[in-house]
Amino acid sequence: AGDLDIWRVDLSTGTKERVTQEAGLELKPMPHPDGKRLVYLAKKGAGQNEVRIRDLATGTERVLVAGSIVSMARPALSPNGTTVAVNWPTTDGATWDLRLIGVEQPGPVVVLVASGLPLTPAWSADGSTIYFSQADQHEVMALHQVPTGGGPATEVAIGQWDYGAPTNRLVVKTTDRHRESPARLSVVDENGHPLLPDQGQPRFDGQNGMVFFYSGGATELTVPARPVTVTAVRGLATPAVTKTVAGSVGSTVELDLEPVWDARAHGWMAGEHHFHLNYGGPYRLDPSDLAPMALGEDMDVLTPLLANLHTRFEDQPLFQWRALAERPFIAFGQEVRSHFFGHIGLVGTDELFWPWIWGPGYEIYSRDDRPNRTVLEWSRQQGGFSVYVHPVSRPNPFAAGNYGTIPTGFIADAVQGMVDGIELACLWSDELGTADLWYRVLNLGFPVAPSAGTDVMNNLYRTMAVGTTRVYVKADSTTGYRGYLDNLKAGRSFVTNGPMLDFRIGSAGPGEVIPPSSRKVPWSVHLASAVAVSRLELVVNGTVVDSTTGVAGAGSRDWAGSLSLPSGGWIAIRAVGGTIDRWPAMDSYAFAHTAPVWIGAKGSTLPAAKAAAAKDLLAAFEVAEANFKRTYAGSPAPALSAHYQRAREILTAMAAGR
Repeated sequence: AGDLDIWRVDLSTGTKERVTQEAGLELKPMPHPDGKRLVYLAKKGAGQNEVRIRDLATGTERVLVAGSIVSMARPALSPNGTTVAVNWPTTDGATWDLRLIGVEQPGPVVVLVASGLPLTPAWSADGSTIYFSQADQHEVMALHQVPTGGGPATEVAIGQWDYGAPTNRLVVKTTDRHRESPARLSVVDENGHPLLPDQGQPRFDGQNGMVFFYSGGATELTVPARPVTVTAVRGLATPAVTKTVAGSVGSTVELDLEPVWDARAHGWMAGEHHFHLNYGGPYRLDPSDLAPMALGEDMDVLTPLLANLHTRFEDQPLFQWRALAERPFIAFGQEVRSHFFGHIGLVGTDELFWPWIWGPGYEIYSRDDRPNRTVLEWSRQQGGFSVYVHPVSRPNPFAAGNYGTIPTGFIADAVQGMVDGIELACLWSDELGTADLWYRVLNLGFPVAPSAGTDVMNNLYRTMAVGTTRVYVKADSTTGYRGYLDNLKAGRSFVTNGPMLDFRIGSAGPGEVIPPSSRKVPWSVHLASAVAVSRLELVVNGTVVDSTTGVAGAGSRDWAGSLSLPSGGWIAIRAVGGTIDRWPAMDSYAFAHTAPVWIGAKGSTLPAAKAAAAKDLLAAFEVAEANFKRTYAGSPAPALSAHYQRAREILTAMAAGR
């Protein structure tokens, strides 16, 4: 019926009966020994998770324990039915414990394992021992045991692995233009079953259906003594290279990767500004785990964002961790989440903003009189760069009925000049829909810089690769992380989930200014892509004024022309379309977009385009303002009311051509 429910089946007749009816996910059904009750895990809307016991005859239920976004929790009922063992997050969110809860009196708990990330508890048949799995420092799962009565947890030693078939060792070597290089790898047997090295976290790319891991340049695996297929890429610019080997004793396979474009040689640095090191997954990653990923994806700058799991704030002690002496530059940022007003990513700040969370949906700070503007102002005072992340999830946000897809606080903040950047490309949002919103803000004269990020939860196994949505910034690497951030803020950039764009108009590139001219001005763009691109488009003040075909597959092409400049506004290039069904990309369709080149001055405008954008934004703003007033009805909010009123006045004047 569209979700996961629990059913029971009569084994003698095959008759099926649906046990649970409500929306959400009901998991891990455990019949009670009395034959009359059922213990199970319920995952409801808004992240609420509950371990419940249900009377099968009457359907009445009791909740044994509840929490928000306890993604890895899995209960286990004791053989005698008196106790539930369940792994549960500690209050600081840094670790989980393994606890015992009484079925008849589920109040106080006994903690058996007080730290770490114990997973999938299971009882021994005699009830004396609880087993659980947990990853070690190399992200390899191991089986552990702890006495039910308490005591030290110990690892269960593996005496021997039985693969059920003859095996050999395979060495995979990767090079970039014949020099040893880190890479992203996928290795499968002849049946498509994934094969993994002895150490390291396996990951699953849901877009292309591939299990992958990272190699520093040479990796050894145990493989069946049958044909094995290896696929390698490095970042978005290298087309996938695939080879099949026999899997014989002492086999070595070498794959040489050839990028379609060398960004670094042309003065560009690749950055990923929205992902989470640890967020609800079964592994506990350290910041040092990021460097192999960055090297395997050919990244220069990573800014993992600390984020909340409802009221738990993960990775707080890591905020001051930095690796800025050499590339890849790594520095933590923060995602401030008022779900109601919109999420904001902060990079380049030296302190954490508090509170991280407020607004409807949270039990604490639920009706705080606090616009997102307070975050944006604070970030600027810190010298940071603030970005509205994953802002639009669907195309056509200005179509009738779609205004509500725009974050409730975005327009009010943007028209008051408070927004530094917008996450134009993200694996969790729609790039073309976000571009429609961004164009209108640019047309008002606000030079909002584009940014990009995957929003990957890195300690999950089912997650895309860091950097598969990224921003390229024109920056001298010798100026370091701060020099890179300065150019990111200035918009000397393009964002991409695959295609590469090198655009010039006259003497100016993205983020720069071209002087007004009465003559036609020449422009050119170089497109290079490891995946197919349907078309290239020249965009002036939000309107596509020229287009051409892209590339049918991995390759490149040049496109050039000349343009009569309008009196003001901006010009950019975008690459659009082409279904992604292969590595290196991991999104639904190909997209890349340059930051604007401004005419005359940064923030210049074309009056007609400005008025039209203001009218569109005003219509969407009215929906956001009405949502605010309805939701905050009965809760005094003078600061928010004044903030929305000022935005309305600005938009009304602009729409009237003032």
